[in-house]
Amino acid sequence: MADDKTNAAEYWKANVRLIFGCLAVWAFVSYGCAILFRPLLAGIPVGGTDLGFWFAQQGSILTFIALIFFYAWKMNKLDQKFGLGE
Repeated sequence: MADDKTNAAEYWKANVRLIFGCLAVWAFVSYGCAILFRPLLAGIPVGGTDLGFWFAQQGSILTFIALIFFYAWKMNKLDQKFGLGE
């Protein structure tokens, strides 16, 4: 019984760590690159516009989609590690 609780606690800890890691990347890209670092990224051209504007319009959305696939992939690996795979 204690082993199951320890296993569940380790699984939850790894899950929360993954969630916070993904949220940190998403916040950095959507808030940092699009708003805070826009003046620094203004001189880098991407697709006819500057990189800061691109992050605000497209980059944060594409990063969010990539994070969804990354999270699903990592959760499948985590489920397999703890014997919870499908």
